[in-house]
Amino acid sequence: MIKIENMSIHGLKEAIRGMRNPMNSWDKSDSTVCGGEGFGQCLTCECNHEERCYESFVMGDNDHSLMMKLAAGGPVHAKYRRMIAVYVDITAPLYWWKEFDTYKIGTVANSCSTMHKIHAKEFTVDDFSHEHLLNFINHNKDERLTPSIELGCGDCKFSPYGILELTVDILNTCRERYLAALKTEEETDFSAKDIWWQMIQLLPSSYNQKRTIMLNYEVLAGIYPMRKGHKLDEWREFCQWIEQLPYSEIIIGEKEESNE
Repeated sequence: MIKIENMSIHGLKEAIRGMRNPMNSWDKSDSTVCGGEGFGQCLTCECNHEERCYESFVMGDNDHSLMMKLAAGGPVHAKYRRMIAVYVDITAPLYWWKEFDTYKIGTVANSCSTMHKIHAKEFTVDDFSHEHLLNFINHNKDERLTPSIELGCGDCKFSPYGILELTVDILNTCRERYLAALKTEEETDFSAKDIWWQMIQLLPSSYNQKRTIMLNYEVLAGIYPMRKGHKLDEWREFCQWIEQLPYSEIIIGEKEESNE
């Protein structure tokens, strides 16, 4: 799973102003403010600029045309994309963040800390991405949320979802013992640090972590063509989010016309 929220975009006006510096063509800029002065006025006015309006900013035809022309020339010509900053909160599993972390240039992130806060709350299965976990024992997808456990021949057989439930139980046991060890002054076989390590090293890569991300349109232009057809649902959903950004055509190219 992936959850994308609290998105804001900054620098559109500044990017356009800088884009026109090389040819001293500021007088040709035709972007404006919609619905009167003040942030967000276009949200309530009858502006009829839905496709070109982001909050109180409306991109003009001249500026849009130049942006598209430069975008078609690639990163060397579309330097203005680096000036359009995007802030967003993303909650996603660690296995997705591991791939996202390959994008080091033009990104900044502050994450919720597993090192400091892994014990802060009780673990539940919903702390993990598990939408694809099945019951391999009887292959019944309808029972993946109520996995069966077979006992026989001295062996205990769990479904994949059942393994996650078992892991959550073990993590919660370790959490309880860790919290107890922090409170006691008595010597035991295991220190609080020993027990803390159990949670850190047992934590599955499906654990969902929240990060606040800062990136820019140029970074997104590099991500989109490489990830839009990725086998991970999270990447495909992330690219669908890119497609919905204001003026996303300067990232992904001209949008296809709908036949509906």
